[in-house]
Amino acid sequence: MPEPISIVLAGLGGYGQVYLAALLDQRDDARFRLVAGVDPAPQNCARLAELQARGVPIYRSLQQFYRSRAAELAVLSSPIHRHCSQTCLALSHGSHVLCEKPVAATVQDVDRMIRARDRAGKQVAVGYQWSFSTPIQRLKQDILAGHFGAPRRLRSLCLWPRDEIYYQRNNWAGRQRDARGTWVLDSPANNAMAHDLHNMLYLLGPRVDASAQPVDVVAELHRANDIENFDTAALRVHTEGGAEILFYGSHAVAEDSGPEFCFEFEQATVTHTTGQSPIVARLSDGSRRNYGGPNDEPQVTKLWTCLAALSGHGTIPCGLEAARSQTLCANGAQDSAGAPVDFPRELVHVQGESPRRLTWVAGLGETLRQCYAAGRLPSEAGVGWARAGRRVDLRGYKYFPSGAQGQHGAVSS
Repeated sequence: MPEPISIVLAGLGGYGQVYLAALLDQRDDARFRLVAGVDPAPQNCARLAELQARGVPIYRSLQQFYRSRAAELAVLSSPIHRHCSQTCLALSHGSHVLCEKPVAATVQDVDRMIRARDRAGKQVAVGYQWSFSTPIQRLKQDILAGHFGAPRRLRSLCLWPRDEIYYQRNNWAGRQRDARGTWVLDSPANNAMAHDLHNMLYLLGPRVDASAQPVDVVAELHRANDIENFDTAALRVHTEGGAEILFYGSHAVAEDSGPEFCFEFEQATVTHTTGQSPIVARLSDGSRRNYGGPNDEPQVTKLWTCLAALSGHGTIPCGLEAARSQTLCANGAQDSAGAPVDFPRELVHVQGESPRRLTWVAGLGETLRQCYAAGRLPSEAGVGWARAGRRVDLRGYKYFPSGAQGQHGAVSS
């Protein structure tokens, strides 16, 4: 029997608690050994006492851990703007990496991670759990096999209210940069709903471990909350293969809905609404294919997939290159729209008491749903508060913001 894979988990709060629960609750699992936890504020970890009782050491930083210890796999559930530096550090110390989504704040960071991975000769997985799920893998296989014909238009809608606590839970939520000036670019499209943008790109990728390459993006980005970045987004992306991708998402709504999607191909339409229906393909010949729901499996399937791959069983479906397309779109969207446009004050409502106050925009959910159904951006639908973005050419786009350091994507009206 092979030796268990040693794991260091960076990030013991927030989403890191999902990984921690999986690692602590899988008792006597011969696949792995949790050798350390890393968190600058470990007192906020709900299972700190259990870690201490098991003799798992806690370090304040990943640098401190690597000064005296090693791990075969580093699981990184840290803030967006730490993904690049921590991945590169872990790789330089001989660890494989499972990094949470989004892969990084900027496309130049992703490229730096790719170079670090290649130098180290290690594997890096990115934690878009849908990409690791059986339903999405089955759907992608059918797309690759040509059962649906060429992709025409893919749409995704997600309306997730987020209150005051969400934006005050740390010092980077809703920020464009952190206190040191490092890009964060936290937003619905680049954090909570990054899955939905990535999933459309991933499903159209030419291989199991690849995403489609976006060639341009137009974005409309708006804001109701008192934050630096946007809380509402509408994006149109075109891929190298000619498919149109439309993404609609907002945290400034009163009612929770989605995510849901509708993917149109030459010979089929694929639909899904989370919590209401499985992924179903309806083919032009009248047949149907039911794939199940992408959330039917535990989110930590991605962790077990990585452990299997590192043991020589299977491959990692979503790595750095596959995740890069989402970052490229998110960066291009920021360039397209420029500064987020504030919603008209008369449409903005605040309900509840601190710290659970929710800021929402009257009619916004209905407007985005209508745009989703019609395949239009809000400005194209004649919505008064909407401002059209510029088309940003993503071919050769290697640096955010465009025009910086002599490398840029072309921007046109």
